[in-house]
Amino acid sequence: MSGWPAELDLRGVTESVVTTLGPNGRWNLAALGLHAPDTVTPGDADSSGNRAADRVTARTWGRTRTRLNFTERGEGYVQFTRDPRTFVDAALSIREADEPVLDDADAWVRVEAERLGAGESGGTEWVDWALSPVESRVLCEAVPTTNRGYYAVVEATVAASRLDVDAYDRTELLDRLRYFESVVETAGGPAEREAFEQVRAYADDAW
Repeated sequence: MSGWPAELDLRGVTESVVTTLGPNGRWNLAALGLHAPDTVTPGDADSSGNRAADRVTARTWGRTRTRLNFTERGEGYVQFTRDPRTFVDAALSIREADEPVLDDADAWVRVEAERLGAGESGGTEWVDWALSPVESRVLCEAVPTTNRGYYAVVEATVAASRLDVDAYDRTELLDRLRYFESVVETAGGPAEREAFEQVRAYADDAW
């Protein structure tokens, strides 16, 4: 199937895990926020025939492997997983896999990545990419549930990734992490608690 799966509700910023092929022939995992189009005009298409609704964008920060691999390869696999441990690994560590599709992916989309523009904010370089779907597959359809612990883990990865960035107040970030930890302890399950321990380990127990 080509295009973004109809089952995906892309709105605002949707967190995903992307795998991109590196020069060593292995697939690098990273967290990637997908920005839904602000405006969709029915029937509108770009030069490649992609509808405006398909022009999802993403921003990479810094000289990451994802940025390098997008530049060199021009593609990757965007994936959606409910396992918070996989998301933490992707967001805060260097993890590689032999295959592009993760075992715990509920759905995946192979995308072509087109560089749109670049800039700098707070001393960190960024690059914006347009992601055009080439093929996709839904592997698991599940009834949506809301667990505050899962989303606290996701927010914790953002705070933890900024601890060593001068543009952010470290004390404020640590306060956020303590709050997210309390949410995980109160509302999370075993997977969320294990994932938060991973956050602690990757942040060198900074709080």
